[in-house]
Amino acid sequence: MPTSAPPSNRFERRRAATRKALIGAARQILAETGDTGASIQAIAERADVGFGSFYNHFESKNELFEAAVVDALEEFGQNFDKRLAGIDDPAELVAAGFRLSARMADSHPELMQVLRRGGLGHVHSGNGLTWRALRDLQAGVASGRFTAVDPTVALSALGGTLLSLVELRFARPEVDGDEAAANLAEMVLRMLGLPADDAHEVARRPLPELD
Repeated sequence: MPTSAPPSNRFERRRAATRKALIGAARQILAETGDTGASIQAIAERADVGFGSFYNHFESKNELFEAAVVDALEEFGQNFDKRLAGIDDPAELVAAGFRLSARMADSHPELMQVLRRGGLGHVHSGNGLTWRALRDLQAGVASGRFTAVDPTVALSALGGTLLSLVELRFARPEVDGDEAAANLAEMVLRMLGLPADDAHEVARRPLPELD
């Protein structure tokens, strides 16, 4: 999916920086408390921008917080694209995604808290992870690695399971996150049609390191 071109002049760069600061402030609030009732003044102060700047970018707080979740989903997806670029097996991509998510609860806690609190409403939105998951599902079906599945149902299963794993990592930190993620990945791969032994092996292949 193409990304937008960088701002070409000083005004556009300043405007982009203000929008980024507002989204960053909203992400911090979502990560810390999930309280979308924060006042616009409080958000602007946290972003270190003028109160009036808010309405140059967003019509409402709801629009801002939605943009913050979309921003987090895109960062999450780009992180995966970078880490998993050398993997060609669609099954391994799905499994590695679950396992990296569990580790990112420790390495990228703010990002994962945002997804924990706002990700469910975006499972079928077409943003961030959705088109990437569809890409991998379609590649798996086309190659015969996965059985033919309804993409909508498969996305529900993958997205819901992934977000449940993220919830588990924060709600029950004493649970072995790597083992839980591998077990969930194995179950998902079996659901997608892999034989039990194959799913078990793929779900436990070496992972690329996170920054």
